[in-house]
Amino acid sequence: MSIGGTLAQARRQAGLTIVQVGQQTRIRPSIISSIEQGDFSSCGGDFYARGHIRSIASVVGTDPVVLIREYDEEHGPPGDIRAAQIFESSTPIRIREPRSLHLGWVLAVAVVVAAVFGAYHVISTHDSNPKATATSRVRHTAKAKPSVSAKSATPTPAAGPPRAVIKVTAIQECWVGLNTPSGQSLYQGFVLAGSTRTWNEKHAVSVVIGNPAGIVLTVNGKPEQLNTVQVVTLNIDPSSKTPVTVG
Repeated sequence: MSIGGTLAQARRQAGLTIVQVGQQTRIRPSIISSIEQGDFSSCGGDFYARGHIRSIASVVGTDPVVLIREYDEEHGPPGDIRAAQIFESSTPIRIREPRSLHLGWVLAVAVVVAAVFGAYHVISTHDSNPKATATSRVRHTAKAKPSVSAKSATPTPAAGPPRAVIKVTAIQECWVGLNTPSGQSLYQGFVLAGSTRTWNEKHAVSVVIGNPAGIVLTVNGKPEQLNTVQVVTLNIDPSSKTPVTVG
């Protein structure tokens, strides 16, 4: 019986399929099928064929020594085998040769790298001297101060003629009259409780108050005391040293 026939018979007796033998031996089922038919061309050489026979025989439970001896009688004894032949692939592998870089591309890349390095150097130099930047800002601020001082030193224009700000706040309803020294009426009317009336006068006036106890009167922000229930008349002269006098 041939080598392939012996292996096939042993496999069937062991109750194994070709696929199961391939899973245990890590040999492709197609190669196992070819070996069982006596075709060893797919093994990739005598060395691999002997290895496959040994592996398959060990799995199906037959003596591999007898089968390998039979293989040597049919194909000749194994000769010297170089290590390269053991590890080299049965199918030649084509290796691409690296393309040589074009000189123009090399120069372009070099220019870009130099530009990036120069920009980084300028930025890092600028950031590494914060004290100088801060000092220059302080000096700039210091130089700007004289102009502000000069502006503030400009003489303030003289104020206008003195005025009397008369403010009446009514706690109770009261009557108020505002007249010029010659008797001309400037205002005649009631100031309702909770309301306020204000006059801004630059000339002398007389103020007549009908219910002085029911109001709060201020002249230029200064409160005037009106502790009376009778009608009171106040003479107010903005240009006088004593602007408020009782008439």
